[in-house]
Amino acid sequence: MDRVDAIPEQALAWHRAGDGAVLATVVETWGSAPRRVGSQLAISGSGMIEGSVSGGCVEGAVIVEALEALEAGELRELEFGVSDDDAFAVGLACGGTIRVLVEPVGDVLPELLLEDLVKARAAREPVAYVVDLDRSDRWLDRQGFADRFRMDRSGFEPDSRVFVGIHNPPLRLIVVGAVHIAQALLPMARIAGYDPSVIDPRETFASPERFPDTRLLHDWPDEAVETLGLDTRTALVLLTHDPKLDDPALEKALRSGCFYIGALGSTRTHAKRVTRLTEAGFTEAEIARIHAPIGLDIGAAGPSEIAVSIIAQMTQVLRRGDLR
Repeated sequence: MDRVDAIPEQALAWHRAGDGAVLATVVETWGSAPRRVGSQLAISGSGMIEGSVSGGCVEGAVIVEALEALEAGELRELEFGVSDDDAFAVGLACGGTIRVLVEPVGDVLPELLLEDLVKARAAREPVAYVVDLDRSDRWLDRQGFADRFRMDRSGFEPDSRVFVGIHNPPLRLIVVGAVHIAQALLPMARIAGYDPSVIDPRETFASPERFPDTRLLHDWPDEAVETLGLDTRTALVLLTHDPKLDDPALEKALRSGCFYIGALGSTRTHAKRVTRLTEAGFTEAEIARIHAPIGLDIGAAGPSEIAVSIIAQMTQVLRRGDLR
């Protein structure tokens, strides 16, 4: 899946084309704000825009301020109150307030720093863009802010003027086993923001008719997961019930950084799986990463409800960590 939020990328392209560019970022909100903290709008020197900071209700004012800031080569901090009438027009029940940081590329936001941010995003590398407004300093951070990365939560650090903009790669879901549960799971995953792929060497199961508009891989699962890659924004779900298919992918996953590993099967089936993995040389801690039986225990019956339980568990692990 291509990034749908290619706003830093567009700002860099406009700047390099000689048109000039500004990045506007929502850094704080109160009340019913139209866009969450971290949302961005890129504005070119000729007035073209990409993205949004307000759902439309104050975009015009931000663009005017951004073009003035670009001409002056200065940073600006803007604050807007969204009235109840304006809020209703953009689909909100009541108004609120947003604060927007306006940074011209080059004079305020260094081109090389923006280039490094764009490279990290292209490489699916989680990175934080940090701005110390008191010191007029900015940098990229890849080591800190673990809670912010897990929660996708940009914002100011407590009692400071240090803003942290989180840039996480898009979420991905890799499903091994083109079974009925997978057919229910994939639409739910898309709604939840995941880019799903299905692995199954059985082409009759993993067919475009059963999984339209989905990346299908008919390779052996260990080869397929290597092709796709398993990183900190990837969930792996194993649904075949067949050790010949599940285990090769599972062995790759246990030594990867993927944030969630779930495997279908009863407690007895999982006990056999644990024995096989132990004999293959995996440690108790590595094996404990597997969520099996898969999904939250909600008494699910049937493929659709099992899919709901899987999505719920994936979300829990992503946002709160493994609570077991």
